Amino acid sequence: MRLAMLARNPSLYSHQKLIQAALDRGHALDVINTLHVHMNITSNQPMLRFGGKDLPHYDAVIPRIGASITNYGLAVLRQFEMQGIYPLNESVAIGRSRDKLRALQLLARAGIGLPVTAFAHGPRKAEEVIKEVGGAPVVIKLVEGTQGMGVILAETFNSAKSIIEAFSTANVNIMVQEFIKEADGSDIRAFVIGGEVVAAMKRTGKSGEFRSNLHRGGRGEAVDLSEAERQTAIRSAETLGLNACGVDMLRSERGPMVMEVNSSPGLQGIETATGVDLAAKIISFLETHARHGNTMTKGNG
Repeated sequence: MRLAMLARNPSLYSHQKLIQAALDRGHALDVINTLHVHMNITSNQPMLRFGGKDLPHYDAVIPRIGASITNYGLAVLRQFEMQGIYPLNESVAIGRSRDKLRALQLLARAGIGLPVTAFAHGPRKAEEVIKEVGGAPVVIKLVEGTQGMGVILAETFNSAKSIIEAFSTANVNIMVQEFIKEADGSDIRAFVIGGEVVAAMKRTGKSGEFRSNLHRGGRGEAVDLSEAERQTAIRSAETLGLNACGVDMLRSERGPMVMEVNSSPGLQGIETATGVDLAAKIISFLETHARHGNTMTKGNG
């Protein structure tokens, strides 16, 4: 197969592993800087150009689109899709996952466990929002935040109210969620490919840090999932229409609760923790589905 990967930094661990996995299985893989692609949107003949030349026809495309360039990256990916090129994850599915509020709305509609979450516009609603999620402490999240950035634990009612009012006054979109104390600074990342959980790790934040992200000094270790956790991860991926993703969950007294679904999860932490070659599994998935034109069940909404 001839594969393309949309990525701005080919030297990242995840990208290097995908390149090597493709080569090991006898495929060609071109790394294409998403921001250097431009589109020729012509009736009946959509084209993509890179480096002054038309891009060739690929069998599949692997989108590794950074959060900061989501809109442009999805436009480029849609152009690949219009050419009939199979995407690891479809543009519409990535768009759902990147809009955290929309993703939670879709997951809630599907009956998937979530922390109580409130969203309102304007500082006057701060007190109501805090009460709706059960009172302080609360977790306040920027809708556009990634890798634990833009996530704040407000331990008292007054601090929560001040933070919400400050963000609202600055016209920054935030969500307020209940704090799951029993998670104790840990979460679970389940890696789903093709409707199956292929690896899972427990992430624990460093001392004094409630965020468990590895980018913020957390550590990861392999973990066995309960059946409820496994099914929650699979259903979350299916609801958003993602073929490959990381599903982040908290272990709560009410069962697994989904925090986020990541459509471009990093491979290094979870491969190191579990020993699973996820890059090879992704290429294997594309071998089966790109060649036969099959697609996963698409989410709706």
